[in-house]
Amino acid sequence: MKKVYFAIGLVVIVSACSSSTDKIKARDGEIVSNVAAGELSDKELKESLKEIQKEEAAILAKEKASSTTLSFDKMKHDFGNVKSEVENTTEFIVTNTGNKPLIISDVSASCGCTMPQKPEGPISPGKSDVIKVAFKSKPGQENEIKKTVTVTANTEEKIHLLEIRAFVK
Repeated sequence: MKKVYFAIGLVVIVSACSSSTDKIKARDGEIVSNVAAGELSDKELKESLKEIQKEEAAILAKEKASSTTLSFDKMKHDFGNVKSEVENTTEFIVTNTGNKPLIISDVSASCGCTMPQKPEGPISPGKSDVIKVAFKSKPGQENEIKKTVTVTANTEEKIHLLEIRAFVK
């Protein structure tokens, strides 16, 4: 929806900027400016908007046609009490619950002390793979630590958040 509003605004701005002269005229006792819409009439602006909406709908339909669904065995992992500067690992099992191949395009962490590894290839419908996550606290990093792992995939909701927690002693 934001793209549609952006496109409408862009059409109005471009139209206004492309006008060689700023015209203000009276029509039916009303002052009308061509600055806002350039030389485009309301009908032309509505037609332009319809074209933009058609393009946006086509893009959304294409994205939806290639998207799938996924599930995780867990959304959070608690390492419990851990020693400072010692590597701790866990795995999140991701399952393709849709009918198209699941492509995990990116897996990133909220800081450098957390290192996730994404599955290398597409995950077939009904199959599962593993996202490995290693956590190693930095020197001086103590007490409760919460970090986020962001998974980006070809699902309708593109971003999925996983969470890890540890209490560093």
